Amino acid sequence: MSQGEERYWSERARIEQGHVKYREKLREEGKLFVRDRLKLLLDPGSEFQEDWLFARSEEADTPADGVVTGVGRVGGRTVCVMANDFTVKAGSWGEKTVQKIIRIQEKAARLQVPLLYLVDAAGGRISEQIKIFPGRFQGGRIFYNLVQLSGVVPQVCILFGPSPAGSAYLPALTDVVIMVDGKSSLYVGSPRMVEMAIGEKTTLEDLGGARMHCTVSGCGDVLAASDEEAIELARRYLAYMPRSCREVPAAREAVEPGPGRSIEDVVPYDQRKWFDMYEVIDRVIDAGSWFEIKRLFAPEVIVGFARLGGRPVGIVANQPKVKGGVLMVDSSDKAARFIWLCNAFNVPLVYLADVAGFMVGTKVERQGIIRHGAKMIFATSQATVPKISVVVRKCYGAGLYAMCGPAFEPDAALALPQGQIAIMGPEPAVSAAYVKRKRDEFAADVDIHKLASEMLVDDIVPGLRLRPELIKRLAYAQTKAHEFPPRRNGVYPV
Repeated sequence: MSQGEERYWSERARIEQGHVKYREKLREEGKLFVRDRLKLLLDPGSEFQEDWLFARSEEADTPADGVVTGVGRVGGRTVCVMANDFTVKAGSWGEKTVQKIIRIQEKAARLQVPLLYLVDAAGGRISEQIKIFPGRFQGGRIFYNLVQLSGVVPQVCILFGPSPAGSAYLPALTDVVIMVDGKSSLYVGSPRMVEMAIGEKTTLEDLGGARMHCTVSGCGDVLAASDEEAIELARRYLAYMPRSCREVPAAREAVEPGPGRSIEDVVPYDQRKWFDMYEVIDRVIDAGSWFEIKRLFAPEVIVGFARLGGRPVGIVANQPKVKGGVLMVDSSDKAARFIWLCNAFNVPLVYLADVAGFMVGTKVERQGIIRHGAKMIFATSQATVPKISVVVRKCYGAGLYAMCGPAFEPDAALALPQGQIAIMGPEPAVSAAYVKRKRDEFAADVDIHKLASEMLVDDIVPGLRLRPELIKRLAYAQTKAHEFPPRRNGVYPV
C-alpha cells in the first residue's frame, strides 16, 4: 500500500469514528451512534455512497463537520440521507455542515428520490454565525430547499435528539416527523431562554419534548420508544410512498383482513351510540398494513396509511368513540395536512364518515373553527387522486363536505345501510315540542334508500361487501385524469 493510500484509509477510519470520547455518553443515554443508525436504516449489504466525508471546520477538529450525507437504499429503492453526528460539537451546524445539507437536498432533487433527515443537533454554531446564517447559500437555503422539495419527493425526519431555535423548522417543513420518546425535543427557545425572556420556569420535556409535541402541539407525527423503533417506523412509512410525485406507490401482494367482529356487528343503527372506528378500519384493510399518523393528537379523527388489496391508500375516518367524532380545530388541521400529503404522492383516499359536523360554541368560534374547518374542505376539494367517500353511519352538516360528499367529486359516494345524510340530525332539527310524527317525517327524508333513489349516493353497500367494493372501485379509478385549474397557488385558509 502506498503512503498516499495508507493516509487515505487511516484518515477515513478516523473520521468515521466521530469523536470516540463522546460515544460512551450516547450509550448511557440509550442513543445510537450516527453510523449505527445508518446501518439499521439502509438495506443490509447495500453500499452507501457517502459524499463530502473529508469536510471539516478550519477552526477545530470536526470529523465530517458533524453530519453524514450520502445516497443509499431503503426497501430496495434509492434514497438520500442527512444524519447529524452528535459526537461532533453536539451535532451543531458549521459552515461545511450547512453546505453538505444543501448539496444533499440538491442531489435528492436531481435524482428525484426521497430524502431522510436523521436529526440530532444542537443548532447553529455561534462561533461560525457569519458563515452559516445570513447568506444566500447558508442556513436559510436549507429551509428554502425544504419547501422547494415539498410534494416533489418524500421528506422524512427522524428526530433522535434536539432540534432547537431556527433549526426547529427543519422537522416542521418535512412530510412526517418521527420523535423518540424521552430523547428528542423541538423548541424555538430553551427553558433557560424562556425564563430569561418571559420569566416562565419550565422543563425541556414540558416545553418541547417528544410526547408533548405528539399529543398537544401536533408537531410530532409518530412517537417511537427508541432509536431502533424510530428507524423501523421510517422504513415502514417509505413503503407507502413513491420515489417522487411523478410515480405511484408500489403495490404488494394482497392480505386478507385479520379476525374480528363484522362491520354489521360493530356499527349500531342508533345514532346516539358510539362505536370504535378502528374496528371498521381493521375489517377493511389488509392485515398488518396500518400505519397511523398523529395517533395521539386530535384523536376524534383518524388518519393513516394502509393497503387495500395490496395497494396503498390513505384513510381519513371520524372516531365516534372520542368526542362523538365531531370535527374540532386540531382535527381539521390534522386531516387537511394528511389529505394534502396523500394527494402530493398519488396515494388514493378513502373517507369513512360518522360525523355530526363541526363543533359549535363560543370556545371553538374564538379558536377559528371556521377557518380551520375551511382547510379540510380546501384539501378535500383540491385532491385529484382517486377518492371514495363512505357514509358509515351519519354525515351531517358541513361534515359531509369535509368528508368528501357528492359535491366534491369522489370517484364513488357509498353508504352502509345504517347511513344518513342531512343538514343536521333529527333530534336538533325537530324540537322536543314537536310530535313524534314530525321526527318520523324527518327521519324518512334522510333514509339512505331515499337518498339513493335521488342518486345522492352511488350505492348502498352492506358491511360485509365494503372491502371488496372499495378494492374494485379503487382499481377502476387508477386511470383517473383530473387536473385542478391552473394557478400560481390557492389562497389557503390559516
